[in-house]
Amino acid sequence: QVQLVESGGGLVQAGGSLRLSCAAPERTFSTYAMAWFRQVPGKEREFVAGINWSGGLTDYADSVKGRFTISRDDAKNAVYLQMNSLKPEDTAVYYCAADRTPSPSTWSGMDYWGKGTLVFVSS
Repeated sequence: QVQLVESGGGLVQAGGSLRLSCAAPERTFSTYAMAWFRQVPGKEREFVAGINWSGGLTDYADSVKGRFTISRDDAKNAVYLQMNSLKPEDTAVYYCAADRTPSPSTWSGMDYWGKGTLVFVSS
């Protein structure tokens, strides 16, 4: 079982920035695709950003393109989500997820999930 631990959430004003981190103490982390999802209470969890095993391919939800950047550091078994120009509608619990498939064709089949970190953007 892969345990993913998110950090970096918090309260920020609209227009501000936050960087989320996800630690995965797993020796096979470098072969996994990684992604960030978010969920607002009462709504379905939605895809935010994904990165393949090599870091050579990234994917973003339209709502965050140009504002969020996903990256990974395999030496640290970590994946990051840099969030800039934050908006109140970005408020959600953000989840890190891992897929054993190195370059998945879809982000709907994640194998492992973290417990989430709350991001609150005030207007």
